[in-house]
Amino acid sequence: MTTETAPAHDAPQAEHYRGVWLTVLLSLLLGFASISTDLYLPALPSMAASLGASQGTLELTVSGYLLGFSLGQLFWGPVSDRYGRKVPLLAGVAIFAVGAAGCALSTDAFQMIGWRIVQALGASAAVVIGRAMVRDLFAREEAARVLSTLMTIMGVAPLLGPILGAQILAISSWQYIFWTLVAIGLVTSLGVVRTTESLPRDRRMDAGLGSAFAHYGQHLRNSRLMLYAGVLGCFAAGVFAYVAGSSFVFIQYYRLSPDAYGLVFAAGIAGIMLANIVNRHLIGRFSSDSLMLTGTFVRLAAGLVVLGVVAAGSDGLVVFTVGLAVFVAMNGLVGANAVAGGLASVDHGTGSASALLGFAQYGGGMVGSALVGALADGTPFPMAIIIVVSAVATIACAATLKYMKHPDSAQP
Repeated sequence: MTTETAPAHDAPQAEHYRGVWLTVLLSLLLGFASISTDLYLPALPSMAASLGASQGTLELTVSGYLLGFSLGQLFWGPVSDRYGRKVPLLAGVAIFAVGAAGCALSTDAFQMIGWRIVQALGASAAVVIGRAMVRDLFAREEAARVLSTLMTIMGVAPLLGPILGAQILAISSWQYIFWTLVAIGLVTSLGVVRTTESLPRDRRMDAGLGSAFAHYGQHLRNSRLMLYAGVLGCFAAGVFAYVAGSSFVFIQYYRLSPDAYGLVFAAGIAGIMLANIVNRHLIGRFSSDSLMLTGTFVRLAAGLVVLGVVAAGSDGLVVFTVGLAVFVAMNGLVGANAVAGGLASVDHGTGSASALLGFAQYGGGMVGSALVGALADGTPFPMAIIIVVSAVATIACAATLKYMKHPDSAQP
């Protein structure tokens, strides 16, 4: 079992990274995963009609993206441990922009799915390297606070994403949503060029790239890291079942307009931002594992409310919507604490550890979104049952972490 060590960096560099500029950049990088999908969610029904595809096929654009995102992180993590954070980050953002352009030019659903995978391979660099940069600079408790702050700020992206997507759709075609993502990639690359490398040469892997990839073997034997990965994966399965299925549920089943759906989706993101603020203030008074476990129980309760409304066969739109918003909001208590705990369980190969956590998270999301597409029957039931099952599995992993003995943590 590895022990937590504080990142080794000098005070001037630390102060530089605590500046507003890097906070904004990290928020943008960590927001790549959500903005890449949330922006086009209101357009899914119109895209299905335009491309001549079914609901289930178009939902594969979400699971295909998550497939590329999961696999991409396994590559970018070790590469950033060996060659530093900045150059791989620039390469990833460039690939993201190319993939988004390919989506805009797609003429059928399968082209769209393919380009979404390319887009995800690039976007994965932003998230995995962004999280590794946080661990480069901060120890566990501070890293959890920083991640909560970043998630609160980056919550603006998915909060506004569906609303902005609906507005683009109102005045133009769905293709312009992807051209907007190309522009976001170009702006981000300029920010990366301006920032300072967080992993200096004397802290990089001395051996070849193969040795960097070999860290995965060590990580897979780290039981605490694997349990944190389990928390993220099980949690994400429910969240992305919601992401993939919610536009069809609210727009086609409940007959909401794309604008109204954007507001419903935004309610959940606002909840995440609020929960992250609460999490930031409670860390120190309670252990991060305790806060994470609390979030998983609240999440299960919300999921049961959603399933109950669906099983009752009643309208219950308001209760259904509130239950989903609370379910999504618990990412604010679960996500930052799980990532910080996982990264704190290693002292070497931080990039590959971040990649493994990301692989579990978005791999779980891929499973959840694929299942909701495969089981789609025109009702909210498949989405609701996946949400509840994922909540139970998340509690199992979080409870094991909370009560297992671990000499590498000073928390109670």
